[in-house]
Amino acid sequence: MNILIWLVVGGLIGWAASMFMRTQEGILLNVVVGIIGAALGGWLLSPLVGVSTINQSNFSVPSLLVSFLGAVLLLLIVHFARRGTRG
Repeated sequence: MNILIWLVVGGLIGWAASMFMRTQEGILLNVVVGIIGAALGGWLLSPLVGVSTINQSNFSVPSLLVSFLGAVLLLLIVHFARRGTRG
């Protein structure tokens, strides 16, 4: 059951990040962005603020915020990588 909740919350975080960044992503990509973004947020942001992410089964408001910021950061990285390849 935790995996299902993890996928749903990851999808919602990915969707919120794509709405914030004004990108059009599909449902599957939103889930991927949410989960990988949470991992990125856990790797980069968690040590700075001392909060775990949804990937560590912590569903608190600070962990959702760190996961969201990680997803936004991931979308920024993808945006700049795509922009650099278009000449």
